[in-house]
Formats: sequence, structure tokens, C-alpha cells
Amino acid sequence: MTRKGEREILKKEKMAGGDGHVLIEHLLNEEQRGRASGMFSEVTLEPGCTLGFHDHHGESETYYILTGEGIYQDNDIEYPVKPGDVTFCDDGNAHGLKNTGSDDLKFIALILKK
Repeated sequence: MTRKGEREILKKEKMAGGDGHVLIEHLLNEEQRGRASGMFSEVTLEPGCTLGFHDHHGESETYYILTGEGIYQDNDIEYPVKPGDVTFCDDGNAHGLKNTGSDDLKFIALILKK
């Protein structure tokens, strides 16, 4: 079990070549996730920040948008995202996310290994 306020929040500058920084709060550590999951985290993009466009090999990544609004890039197509939306980047594909709002864009990121 992990508890809010007890988990470390990591600040990653220019993640995947993005603008600004990304805040990552791992909800489960590597041991708890096991071999099937590369990440299960709450991620925050503050206003003006982006998670750069990047690809996935041997894994997929899903985002569940909690708060804020932004633009999700799925390969060559961009989509607006808001709370409740779910995005999926399959193995061999690429994606990125940009906070376009005035509030924090928070989402759960889940990476599953193939």
C-alpha cells in the first residue's frame, strides 16, 4: 500500500524533449509493479509544459486524464483531451501531450510491457 503525501514526486526537466518539466508520482514502485508494468503513476503537466513526442517499443502506454485540458498527439493526429478521456499508444506507435489550459493537467500513466 502507498499513501498520498508519502510518495516521492520526481521533477523531470524537458521529458522526452518536451517544454518545461513533468512531475511524476509513482503510485507503485518497481517491485510492486512486477515485470508486466513499466509505470503506474500520476503525472502532472503544469500550464505551458509538455511531455515530448516519443515512441514505444515492446510496450503500450495509456493515459487517463484526471484534471485540466490539453492536446494529445497520437502519431500524426492531434486531439483535445479533458477529464475522463483515455488515450492509448500501442507498441510501435508514438505520442505526446501538451497542457494548453491555465490549470494543471493531471493524468494516470500506465505502461504495460508486451
